[in-house]
Amino acid sequence: MVLEKLSEGLKSTLAKIASSLFVDEKLINELVKDIQRSLLQADVNVKLVFSLTQKIKDRVTKENTPGALTKREHLINIVYEELSNFLGGEKSELVFGSKIPNKIILVGLFGSGKTTHCGKLAKHFTKRGKKVALVGLDVYRPAAMDQLQQVGKAISVPVFILKGEKDPIKIYKHFEPEYKKFDLIIIDTAGRDALSTDLIEELKKIHDLTQADETLLVISADIGQAAQTQAESFHNAGAITGVIITKMDGSGKGGGAVSAVAATGAKTAFLGMGEKPGDLEIYNAEKFVGRLLGVPDIAGLLEKVKAIAEEEQLPPADMEQLTIESFYQQLKAAKKLGPLGNVFGMMGATNIPKEMVQQSEDKLKKFEAMINSMTATEKKDASLLRKTASRIARIAEGSGTREQEVREFLSQFEKMEKMFKMFKRNRGFRSQMQKMLQGGMGNLKIG
Repeated sequence: MVLEKLSEGLKSTLAKIASSLFVDEKLINELVKDIQRSLLQADVNVKLVFSLTQKIKDRVTKENTPGALTKREHLINIVYEELSNFLGGEKSELVFGSKIPNKIILVGLFGSGKTTHCGKLAKHFTKRGKKVALVGLDVYRPAAMDQLQQVGKAISVPVFILKGEKDPIKIYKHFEPEYKKFDLIIIDTAGRDALSTDLIEELKKIHDLTQADETLLVISADIGQAAQTQAESFHNAGAITGVIITKMDGSGKGGGAVSAVAATGAKTAFLGMGEKPGDLEIYNAEKFVGRLLGVPDIAGLLEKVKAIAEEEQLPPADMEQLTIESFYQQLKAAKKLGPLGNVFGMMGATNIPKEMVQQSEDKLKKFEAMINSMTATEKKDASLLRKTASRIARIAEGSGTREQEVREFLSQFEKMEKMFKMFKRNRGFRSQMQKMLQGGMGNLKIG
């Protein structure tokens, strides 16, 4: 789970505030030490940590509590606001002009994930109605152009490469007449093992030639504080307009990378949250901090669900009956939301034990195997399975599960059917659920 230790530490700190009887100097000092400890464990730079906690302490001691808030709520809001500022206000979402095509250049050191994230960006903008193409200008890494070709094929996006040509400028010019057919061109460039004058000069030439709208630096989260050196070097060279931080789904040093980038004055544009083409998230500092603090991002989750529902052509929300077939379609779509841990995080449930998350994922895999072992008729009418033991035995054998596990699935499905019918009948219940889902982050009040 993303930044799990940092999240646990900060939530523990807020829980301490929420349960305290008084907001006094002792509590404030304990709060500051807890925040420092949590951030330092997440590989955040020491100087940045002490600067942040001093700002929090100054605001708590000098500001008057607004009339609408209690002292505890005011303290929590100060922590939330300062953490959001500390981790960088979000970059404005990429908005392009009327000229066609718009262009994005991806830059970074060798192995940072540029080529993979060309594909992720292409999918991101394709889903938003843009006609996108990829251009490969990495002439140094032997497999770079082949990899970009595979990335483009996986998401059905055209790729322009010229194998054998060692001059990136010539490659770009070779395909120039083709670019006008697209809304957006995403350009993959060469990396190096270390930042060099040659690399900066090459990037400047490419930028001057392409007149790109955006130049995004790709940095891996697992380098932690070292992100600052890279971001500063590229940023000072005037070569970047934003940053993509990758490997945010498993790095313990993600806090170091995000804060290091923010310290340079560069803006984080996207977070790479996994291996799949759709695992890219627009960076928003407030939502990021909200996730760390256990504040649900229901709006973000619903947006993701809506996009997947449209892509998968799921059954309409007003369908009259829930069947195993329609449940299976929902299950396949749910898998596209990403790992359950990330989904729970968006719901604010970031403290669910890893073992429980793993058990849930294993159970969903078994459900899928069972459904794949059913006939089309059984998927439409679950009562057939409840009546016939031989059908249950066949499904268990076909899915590699036990008969008892198949019966447990049917029992769970029966409960879902009852909930579905209640939802259809009871307008008050339906309205209550919709209000809960549409609540989003709301006002930040914990405890």
